[in-house]
Amino acid sequence: MNVTDTRESTAARVNLLDFDHAALTEWCASIGEKPFRATQLSRWLHRHVECDFDRMTNLAKVFRAKLKELAQVRSPQPIAEKKSADGTRKWLFDVGNGNAVESVFIPEDDRGTLCISTQAGCAMGCLFCSTGKQGFNRNLSTAEIVGQLWYAERELRQDRGVTDPNDRIISNVVLMGMGEPLQNLDNVIPALRLFLDDNGYGLSRRRVTVSTSGLVRQIDKLAEAAPVALAGSLHAGNDELRDRLMPVNRKHPLKDLMAACRRYLDVAPRDFITFEYVMLGGINDSLADADELVELVRRERVPCKFNLIPFNPFTESDLKKPDREAVLAFCRRLNDAGIVTTVRKTRGDDIDAACGQLAGEVKDRTRRAERLREQKAEAAVYFQKKQN
Repeated sequence: MNVTDTRESTAARVNLLDFDHAALTEWCASIGEKPFRATQLSRWLHRHVECDFDRMTNLAKVFRAKLKELAQVRSPQPIAEKKSADGTRKWLFDVGNGNAVESVFIPEDDRGTLCISTQAGCAMGCLFCSTGKQGFNRNLSTAEIVGQLWYAERELRQDRGVTDPNDRIISNVVLMGMGEPLQNLDNVIPALRLFLDDNGYGLSRRRVTVSTSGLVRQIDKLAEAAPVALAGSLHAGNDELRDRLMPVNRKHPLKDLMAACRRYLDVAPRDFITFEYVMLGGINDSLADADELVELVRRERVPCKFNLIPFNPFTESDLKKPDREAVLAFCRRLNDAGIVTTVRKTRGDDIDAACGQLAGEVKDRTRRAERLREQKAEAAVYFQKKQN
């Protein structure tokens, strides 16, 4: 059986990629199987990335027969794939009803990182993000989130001839694709537990990162349920500018976000928060903007690192990429202030796989296009005043 065969399973069969270990154990018990069977099955599903029950040779034949009758392993299926000159790979996954989401694999010398989507579209409306302009359709299921990792790991192993289940290609997972992960916690948390589970993907908490635009109460919930590495989308050092760039700031202003980050550090796998900062030419890339960031994190007492991301232009965006000299000067300013700061290397921009460029295909169920026009008009007036 190949991956495509999983699409032929009937809707009555449960999709095993929907279950974290606790849920899989409960399901196995419901069909008369002991807990150790769930452990065996989980290792086949996620360590071996196997979908053919007949190949799960240490499972009893009776159990395998039950699995073939009652269960399936169904990941989202790719409808397109692109490969960048720098080795980056992007998949466009069909998630039904005219919706498709994107995942990106970024190979480096010391790691292989997969960027995963958690929603079909996004309702957050960040001005600099390609996903947001398409609007929002729905949350992805746990199986659709986990399935992106399952499919990518399986595909990459086959391409490289890797057969040892301990020889993983994907060493890091970042929930930084399409959507706001913390708006989909019911499905994201079981996925995170699978990523961390020794009988699942066995990743350390430091190697799994959730990015958020700043949903304060959900940050606290993530801390309780699955405290992986946290990356906050900042992009401005004051509320006035951040309100225009990120509508979420009107509900969760910087002071509240900083307080949530301090609370998260009590359980985080690292002793700092990573702040992502998309640099927009002429808008938030001046040395005064850098000084404002330093003042903010010192005043709010948040140990942090900054990841500067030069804006990647996309169709229908009026924003500009910053000058390289401005980016380097901004980076030096933060480092000179004692804050570890790096400039993200642009990867996959020739296949629209760079940060902020993921768009997929979304059947919008919101008034996003109309609201975007209003948001851009308001922001343009503010940006003009700021530049003058």
